[in-house]
Amino acid sequence: MYDASTGSGLSLDISPIDPSGSTTAAPERRRTRPARSPWNRRNPYPATVVANTVMSGPGSAKEVRHVEISLGDSGITYEPGDGIGIAPVNDPALVDLVIERLGATGEEIIADRKATYTLREALTTRYEIGTPSKFLARAVAERTGHPELTRLIEAGDPQALDAWLSARDVLDLLNLDTGPTFTPEELLEELSPLAHREYSISSSPAVHDGRVHITMATVRYDFDGRERGGVCSTHIADRCAPGDTVNVFITPNKSFRLPDDDVAIIMIGPGTGIAPFRGFLHHRAASGSTGQNWLFFGDQHRDTDYLYADELDSFVTDGLLDRLDLAFSRDQEHKIYVQDRMRENGADLFGWLEAGAHLYVCGDATTMAGDVDAALHEIVAEHGDLGPDGARDYVEALRSAGRYQRDVY
Repeated sequence: MYDASTGSGLSLDISPIDPSGSTTAAPERRRTRPARSPWNRRNPYPATVVANTVMSGPGSAKEVRHVEISLGDSGITYEPGDGIGIAPVNDPALVDLVIERLGATGEEIIADRKATYTLREALTTRYEIGTPSKFLARAVAERTGHPELTRLIEAGDPQALDAWLSARDVLDLLNLDTGPTFTPEELLEELSPLAHREYSISSSPAVHDGRVHITMATVRYDFDGRERGGVCSTHIADRCAPGDTVNVFITPNKSFRLPDDDVAIIMIGPGTGIAPFRGFLHHRAASGSTGQNWLFFGDQHRDTDYLYADELDSFVTDGLLDRLDLAFSRDQEHKIYVQDRMRENGADLFGWLEAGAHLYVCGDATTMAGDVDAALHEIVAEHGDLGPDGARDYVEALRSAGRYQRDVY
């Protein structure tokens, strides 16, 4: 090995000398890793709900809630951009109906390789009953010969089957069988495990010490004469008052992080997509960030759906939020969305990107994210004078450099 200190190929022994005359090796420097949290999806932390309020105004078509959860003495930490996983609990009323349809009491003992529990516990916290599994769909089709379900399965179109199942729950499929139905053990074999639900964190650890904030849309709908809802969102909305417990864990999102404090950011987050950007803005305010901040936010109506309106307006007044562009789609005859506001400000947006800004998108993956991406390509093509191919390369370069980050669902 070449030794730079002597200029020769020899390395000198500079170990400390022991008084006895022998030499001892210098102690090895070890890197200390941060302790890994004991709280994870297999071992969620029983956190306490400390606030649960409806943000949507009277008359809104949506029910959006601001939820605050205390992390207590858990030692859990997070960064802006991270998510929080919540272990949901199935609707007790639906659990009762499924147990009744099975002709059971709910106290039947179920044993698997890992644990023993009652049927009621299994249907409440262990298995998915809000959305039927494809395994159950196939089993029901085989038992009943139901024409529509059988046709969907035989067609081999998983998307069509998913669409059919999405509005239905396990009880709906059990009711397709007019004769004797599954035994409890047979049913559980066909169900999926009850998976956690993940939400973007809308707080900053630098400001909201020891708490996690969530901006949550409650899913409710009617189908076939029965009220339905999202498993986790209705559990939080209807059965988690302040003082109640929810099981949570942090889901780090290393691909959705703030840049250095002096770098500008452009945030596009309509509806509950505002969540991580509220956390970003609070964090940048606390850190004294000098980077510029530009937010595009939208929803249906300004009067009822302008989430965190007072905070955002204050951020503008205080100079933290350099630009705020709003798009309320139903407040005029012609619908306006965030991608329309992007196009209206295309020259400035491209200028920010040319100056090194990072671009973030959060929210609906089905429509919004694609529409925003298309608008971004159009803006780059027009204002960068690059054409479609050049715009595609430019946007891909942003993505590769970590300057175009998305958290869509």
